[in-house]
Amino acid sequence: MANQCAVVWDDSVLGYDLGGNHPLHPVRLDLTMRLARSLGLLDDVEVLKPSPADDEDLERVHRPEYLSAVRSAPTAAWDVGHGLGTDDNPVFDRMHEASALVAGASIQAAEQIVSGRADRAVNLAGGLHHAMADHAAGFCVYNDCAIAIAWMLANGVERVAYIDVDVHHGDGVQAAFYDDPRVLTISLHQHPTTLWPFTGFPTETGSPKADGTAVNIGLPPGTRDAEWQRAFHAVVPSVLDAFRPQVLVTQCGADAHREDPLADLAMSVDGQRASYRALRELATSYAGGKWLALGGGGYSLFRVVPRAWTHLLATVLDRDLDPNTSIPVDWMAHAVNVAGNVPLPTSMTDEADPAFTPWDGVTDTPVDTAIRDTRHAVFPLHGLDPLDSRD
Repeated sequence: MANQCAVVWDDSVLGYDLGGNHPLHPVRLDLTMRLARSLGLLDDVEVLKPSPADDEDLERVHRPEYLSAVRSAPTAAWDVGHGLGTDDNPVFDRMHEASALVAGASIQAAEQIVSGRADRAVNLAGGLHHAMADHAAGFCVYNDCAIAIAWMLANGVERVAYIDVDVHHGDGVQAAFYDDPRVLTISLHQHPTTLWPFTGFPTETGSPKADGTAVNIGLPPGTRDAEWQRAFHAVVPSVLDAFRPQVLVTQCGADAHREDPLADLAMSVDGQRASYRALRELATSYAGGKWLALGGGGYSLFRVVPRAWTHLLATVLDRDLDPNTSIPVDWMAHAVNVAGNVPLPTSMTDEADPAFTPWDGVTDTPVDTAIRDTRHAVFPLHGLDPLDSRD
């Protein structure tokens, strides 16, 4: 079947639990899958159960000594280092097993695409894009995004494009492939002078042997749907067209939403829905329809993430939801028991219009400045004219 989609999921991935009041709480994943099922999105969809990634696959990105540290951390009687045991990355029981399972799910999703069994695949538990070769960072232990890309490169894929729409810079994936001309990394994020990890400047374009394969768009705090879309469409399609990827991998963090407590962009669920549909169109136009979609950040656990990622699932499955769709009663009945005093949404929309005016070469706003800076840094490296809005 054309555009067949593989959904990789098992409730065991909820074991990636950093504990207590940590922002990255697995309830957001549970509520997303419950909402998708309540709306019928997964009817007649075979949901694949993942297996943990083995050391060989993890070591495509991570160093053996780091894997040893992750394994030993839950029972270690002293500081194991490697970024583990911090407020951002607390040690938790079965940390290696849970993190390897998330990475294995992303590998399995990638394998579905490379094997030809599916054109699209999705792992909502994935998108842990901050983990580095030898240390944990930003709530991420193993970098499943980079591991899945490395697996694809080892299994016959020659060019992969990675697009990261999380509010935080996709630093771990960029670092993993900064020297590799086979991987194009594109990140749209809050400007690095205003938000952790304080990287992702337009001047970060790749090493000399891969110059132009890192693309960074730093957006000013307060960026809304129309401005975000304007920046996305002013940069991403042109660079993809020049790079000609065989597979598109996307990290779809939901934390650019205006209600997210850890950042300062101002998108709506409607703007996020529009971004997912734009990614689908790009996969169709520039990657032969091959699309691996991953989750990521998102810390408005009850109001935003379940709706945003249900729209993502709907988009990947070509079962687009009317934004005015009401939230099912059975989901509300469950969510009210876990959300405490948080008011729950009643529909799949924020009643926002994500329509935008395309960039025309004029620099009138801070977002236009961000567009200009990225185009000037990267476009000439792809034979494109940064001043010509047709490029």
